[in-house]
Amino acid sequence: MRSRAIATADLRVFRLTGVKWALGSLALFVTSPLILPQNCVAFAMINPLAGTDHQVAGWFHAHLTHTFVSVLRAFTEFGSSEWIGVVLFFAVLFFVWKKWWPSLVTLIVAVPGGMLLNELVKQLVHRHRPFVDGPFVDWSGYSFASGHTIGATLLYGQLALFILPAMKARHWRRLTVASAALLIALVGFSRIALGAHFLTDVLAAIVFGILWLAFCLFAGKPLRRSVVLAPGVPLVSEPALVRVEETKQPAQSLLN
Repeated sequence: MRSRAIATADLRVFRLTGVKWALGSLALFVTSPLILPQNCVAFAMINPLAGTDHQVAGWFHAHLTHTFVSVLRAFTEFGSSEWIGVVLFFAVLFFVWKKWWPSLVTLIVAVPGGMLLNELVKQLVHRHRPFVDGPFVDWSGYSFASGHTIGATLLYGQLALFILPAMKARHWRRLTVASAALLIALVGFSRIALGAHFLTDVLAAIVFGILWLAFCLFAGKPLRRSVVLAPGVPLVSEPALVRVEETKQPAQSLLN
Protein backbone atom coordinates (compact mmCIF):
# COMPACT_ATOMS: atom_id res chain seq x y z
CA MET A 1 0.00 0.00 0.00
CA ARG A 2 2.83 2.38 0.80
CA SER A 3 4.45 1.83 -2.59
CA ARG A 4 1.11 2.50 -4.28
CA ALA A 5 0.73 5.79 -2.41
CA ILE A 6 4.25 6.86 -3.36
CA ALA A 7 3.62 6.00 -7.03
CA THR A 8 0.36 7.93 -7.01
CA ALA A 9 2.04 10.99 -5.46
CA ASP A 10 4.84 10.85 -8.02
CA LEU A 11 2.34 10.75 -10.87
CA ARG A 12 0.46 13.73 -9.48
CA VAL A 13 3.70 15.71 -9.20
CA PHE A 14 4.57 14.75 -12.78
CA ARG A 15 1.13 15.81 -13.96
CA LEU A 16 1.51 19.20 -12.27
CA THR A 17 4.94 19.60 -13.84
CA GLY A 18 3.48 18.78 -17.26
CA VAL A 19 0.73 21.37 -16.86
CA LYS A 20 3.24 24.04 -15.87
CA TRP A 21 5.49 23.12 -18.78
CA ALA A 22 2.66 23.34 -21.31
CA LEU A 23 1.34 26.63 -19.93
CA GLY A 24 4.85 28.04 -19.77
CA SER A 25 5.44 27.15 -23.41
CA LEU A 26 2.18 28.85 -24.37
CA ALA A 27 3.16 31.97 -22.41
CA LEU A 28 6.51 32.07 -24.23
CA PHE A 29 4.85 31.89 -27.66
CA VAL A 30 2.25 34.48 -26.74
CA THR A 31 4.53 37.04 -25.12
CA SER A 32 7.53 36.78 -27.45
CA PRO A 33 6.03 39.12 -30.11
CA LEU A 34 5.22 41.62 -27.37
CA ILE A 35 8.86 42.06 -26.37
CA LEU A 36 10.07 42.80 -29.90
CA PRO A 37 11.44 46.29 -30.60
CA GLN A 38 8.85 48.90 -31.47
CA ASN A 39 10.17 49.35 -35.00
CA CYS A 40 9.45 45.64 -35.69
CA VAL A 41 5.82 45.69 -34.59
CA ALA A 42 4.54 46.76 -38.04
CA PHE A 43 6.59 45.40 -40.92
CA ALA A 44 5.70 44.62 -44.50
CA MET A 45 6.09 40.98 -45.44
CA ILE A 46 7.53 40.45 -48.89
CA ASN A 47 5.10 38.32 -50.85
CA PRO A 48 6.65 36.58 -53.88
CA LEU A 49 3.17 35.38 -54.93
CA ALA A 50 1.59 38.82 -54.92
CA GLY A 51 0.78 38.63 -58.61
CA THR A 52 -1.01 35.30 -58.24
CA ASP A 53 -2.80 36.54 -55.15
CA HIS A 54 -4.28 39.54 -56.94
CA GLN A 55 -5.20 37.56 -60.04
CA VAL A 56 -7.13 34.95 -58.04
CA ALA A 57 -8.82 37.58 -55.86
CA GLY A 58 -9.76 39.69 -58.90
CA TRP A 59 -11.25 36.73 -60.79
CA PHE A 60 -13.51 35.70 -57.92
CA HIS A 61 -14.49 39.29 -57.23
CA ALA A 62 -15.61 39.72 -60.84
CA HIS A 63 -17.70 36.52 -60.81
CA LEU A 64 -19.53 36.87 -57.50
CA THR A 65 -23.30 36.55 -57.58
CA HIS A 66 -25.92 36.70 -54.84
CA THR A 67 -26.46 32.92 -54.96
CA PHE A 68 -22.73 32.19 -54.97
CA VAL A 69 -22.19 34.54 -52.04
CA SER A 70 -24.98 32.87 -50.04
CA VAL A 71 -23.35 29.47 -50.49
CA LEU A 72 -19.91 30.83 -49.63
CA ARG A 73 -21.18 32.53 -46.49
CA ALA A 74 -22.67 29.20 -45.37
CA PHE A 75 -19.26 27.54 -45.83
CA THR A 76 -17.39 30.32 -44.05
CA GLU A 77 -19.54 29.96 -40.93
CA PHE A 78 -17.76 26.68 -40.14
CA GLY A 79 -14.71 28.78 -39.32
CA SER A 80 -16.42 31.71 -37.62
CA SER A 81 -15.55 32.61 -34.05
CA GLU A 82 -19.19 32.15 -33.01
CA TRP A 83 -19.37 28.58 -34.31
CA ILE A 84 -15.96 27.70 -32.88
CA GLY A 85 -17.01 29.15 -29.53
CA VAL A 86 -20.15 26.98 -29.45
CA VAL A 87 -18.21 23.80 -30.29
CA LEU A 88 -15.53 24.62 -27.71
CA PHE A 89 -18.18 25.27 -25.06
CA PHE A 90 -19.73 21.81 -25.43
CA ALA A 91 -16.32 20.15 -25.76
CA VAL A 92 -15.14 21.78 -22.52
CA LEU A 93 -18.32 20.69 -20.74
CA PHE A 94 -17.78 17.13 -21.97
CA PHE A 95 -14.16 17.00 -20.83
CA VAL A 96 -15.02 18.48 -17.44
CA TRP A 97 -17.85 15.96 -17.02
CA LYS A 98 -15.50 13.09 -17.89
CA LYS A 99 -12.67 14.70 -15.88
CA TRP A 100 -10.33 14.36 -18.82
CA TRP A 101 -8.06 17.19 -17.69
CA PRO A 102 -5.13 16.59 -20.11
CA SER A 103 -7.53 16.71 -23.07
CA LEU A 104 -9.13 19.87 -21.67
CA VAL A 105 -5.80 21.65 -21.33
CA THR A 106 -4.73 20.53 -24.80
CA LEU A 107 -7.96 21.78 -26.36
CA ILE A 108 -7.73 25.21 -24.71
CA VAL A 109 -4.07 25.70 -25.57
CA ALA A 110 -4.45 24.43 -29.15
CA VAL A 111 -7.56 26.24 -30.37
CA PRO A 112 -7.99 29.55 -28.49
CA GLY A 113 -4.21 29.79 -27.99
CA GLY A 114 -3.51 29.34 -31.71
CA MET A 115 -6.20 31.83 -32.71
CA LEU A 116 -4.71 34.38 -30.31
CA LEU A 117 -1.28 33.91 -31.86
CA ASN A 118 -2.78 34.47 -35.30
CA GLU A 119 -4.13 37.84 -34.17
CA LEU A 120 -0.61 38.77 -33.12
CA VAL A 121 0.68 37.72 -36.54
CA LYS A 122 -1.89 39.97 -38.20
CA GLN A 123 -0.68 42.92 -36.18
CA LEU A 124 2.92 42.15 -37.08
CA VAL A 125 2.37 41.76 -40.84
CA HIS A 126 -0.24 44.51 -41.40
CA ARG A 127 -1.34 43.11 -44.76
CA HIS A 128 -4.52 44.71 -46.06
CA ARG A 129 -7.42 42.68 -47.43
CA PRO A 130 -7.91 42.19 -51.19
CA PHE A 131 -11.07 44.34 -51.24
CA VAL A 132 -12.47 46.71 -48.65
CA ASP A 133 -15.48 47.99 -50.59
CA GLY A 134 -17.97 46.54 -53.04
CA PRO A 135 -21.45 44.98 -53.21
CA PHE A 136 -20.38 41.82 -51.33
CA VAL A 137 -17.54 43.16 -49.20
CA ASP A 138 -17.84 44.21 -45.58
CA TRP A 139 -14.50 43.21 -44.11
CA SER A 140 -12.36 44.94 -41.52
CA GLY A 141 -9.00 44.22 -39.94
CA TYR A 142 -5.89 42.77 -41.51
CA SER A 143 -5.61 39.89 -43.94
CA PHE A 144 -2.57 37.75 -43.11
CA ALA A 145 -3.21 35.09 -41.98
CA SER A 146 -6.84 34.03 -42.38
CA GLY A 147 -8.51 33.86 -38.96
CA HIS A 148 -11.42 31.70 -40.15
CA THR A 149 -9.07 29.24 -41.84
CA ILE A 150 -6.69 28.86 -38.93
CA GLY A 151 -9.63 28.53 -36.56
CA ALA A 152 -11.06 25.72 -38.67
CA THR A 153 -7.65 24.06 -38.95
CA LEU A 154 -7.12 24.16 -35.19
CA LEU A 155 -10.64 23.08 -34.23
CA TYR A 156 -11.23 20.24 -36.68
CA GLY A 157 -7.59 19.16 -36.59
CA GLN A 158 -7.56 18.90 -32.81
CA LEU A 159 -10.91 17.11 -32.71
CA ALA A 160 -9.56 14.63 -35.27
CA LEU A 161 -6.50 14.05 -33.08
CA PHE A 162 -8.82 13.28 -30.17
CA ILE A 163 -10.95 10.86 -32.18
CA LEU A 164 -8.36 8.98 -34.25
CA PRO A 165 -6.77 6.94 -31.40
CA ALA A 166 -10.18 5.50 -30.50
CA MET A 167 -10.82 4.23 -34.03
CA LYS A 168 -9.61 0.77 -34.94
CA ALA A 169 -10.92 0.44 -38.48
CA ARG A 170 -8.77 2.08 -41.14
CA HIS A 171 -11.72 3.32 -43.19
CA TRP A 172 -13.12 5.23 -40.21
CA ARG A 173 -9.76 6.86 -39.62
CA ARG A 174 -9.57 7.90 -43.27
CA LEU A 175 -13.11 9.24 -43.12
CA THR A 176 -12.27 11.32 -40.05
CA VAL A 177 -9.18 12.84 -41.65
CA ALA A 178 -11.01 13.46 -44.93
CA SER A 179 -13.93 15.15 -43.14
CA ALA A 180 -11.63 17.47 -41.20
CA ALA A 181 -9.66 18.32 -44.36
CA LEU A 182 -12.85 18.96 -46.32
CA LEU A 183 -14.21 21.38 -43.73
CA ILE A 184 -10.91 23.26 -43.63
CA ALA A 185 -10.75 23.42 -47.44
CA LEU A 186 -14.33 24.71 -47.69
CA VAL A 187 -13.66 27.45 -45.16
CA GLY A 188 -10.43 28.46 -46.87
CA PHE A 189 -12.02 28.47 -50.33
CA SER A 190 -14.93 30.58 -49.12
CA ARG A 191 -12.59 33.19 -47.65
CA ILE A 192 -10.72 33.52 -50.96
CA ALA A 193 -13.85 33.59 -53.11
CA LEU A 194 -15.57 36.16 -50.90
CA GLY A 195 -12.60 38.50 -51.24
CA ALA A 196 -11.80 38.41 -47.53
CA HIS A 197 -8.31 36.95 -47.99
CA PHE A 198 -5.63 36.31 -50.55
CA LEU A 199 -4.64 32.79 -51.51
CA THR A 200 -1.42 33.02 -49.50
CA ASP A 201 -3.38 34.18 -46.44
CA VAL A 202 -5.34 30.93 -46.46
CA LEU A 203 -2.36 28.70 -47.23
CA ALA A 204 -0.32 30.33 -44.47
CA ALA A 205 -3.19 29.88 -42.00
CA ILE A 206 -3.34 26.15 -42.74
CA VAL A 207 0.43 25.79 -42.36
CA PHE A 208 0.47 27.82 -39.13
CA GLY A 209 -2.42 25.79 -37.76
CA ILE A 210 -0.73 22.47 -38.50
CA LEU A 211 2.53 23.66 -36.94
CA TRP A 212 0.73 24.87 -33.81
CA LEU A 213 -1.13 21.56 -33.48
CA ALA A 214 2.19 19.72 -33.83
CA PHE A 215 3.70 21.92 -31.12
CA CYS A 216 0.74 21.27 -28.81
CA LEU A 217 0.99 17.54 -29.49
CA PHE A 218 4.65 17.63 -28.46
CA ALA A 219 4.06 19.90 -25.46
CA GLY A 220 1.20 17.72 -24.23
CA LYS A 221 3.33 14.59 -23.91
CA PRO A 222 4.05 15.15 -20.19
CA LEU A 223 0.31 15.47 -19.57
CA ARG A 224 -0.50 12.27 -21.43
CA ARG A 225 2.29 10.33 -19.75
CA SER A 226 0.91 11.26 -16.35
CA VAL A 227 -2.31 9.38 -17.07
CA VAL A 228 -2.37 5.66 -16.39
CA LEU A 229 -4.52 3.84 -18.87
CA ALA A 230 -6.36 0.68 -17.92
CA PRO A 231 -7.77 -1.78 -20.49
CA GLY A 232 -11.07 -0.53 -21.85
CA VAL A 233 -10.70 2.92 -20.28
CA PRO A 234 -9.89 5.67 -22.85
CA LEU A 235 -8.82 8.30 -20.37
CA VAL A 236 -8.77 8.73 -16.59
CA SER A 237 -8.12 11.72 -14.39
CA GLU A 238 -6.40 9.89 -11.56
CA PRO A 239 -3.93 7.03 -11.61
CA ALA A 240 -5.72 3.74 -11.88
CA LEU A 241 -5.05 1.36 -9.02
CA VAL A 242 -5.46 -2.26 -9.94
CA ARG A 243 -5.94 -4.65 -7.09
CA VAL A 244 -3.62 -7.58 -7.26
CA GLU A 245 -4.41 -10.48 -5.01
CA GLU A 246 -1.46 -12.25 -3.54
CA THR A 247 -1.25 -15.94 -4.16
CA LYS A 248 -0.63 -17.67 -0.89
CA GLN A 249 1.35 -20.84 -0.67
CA PRO A 250 -0.81 -23.87 0.10
CA ALA A 251 -0.64 -25.01 3.67
CA GLN A 252 1.90 -27.74 4.25
CA SER A 253 0.37 -31.02 5.13
CA LEU A 254 1.29 -32.40 8.52
CA LEU A 255 2.04 -35.70 6.85
CA ASN A 256 4.88 -34.15 4.78
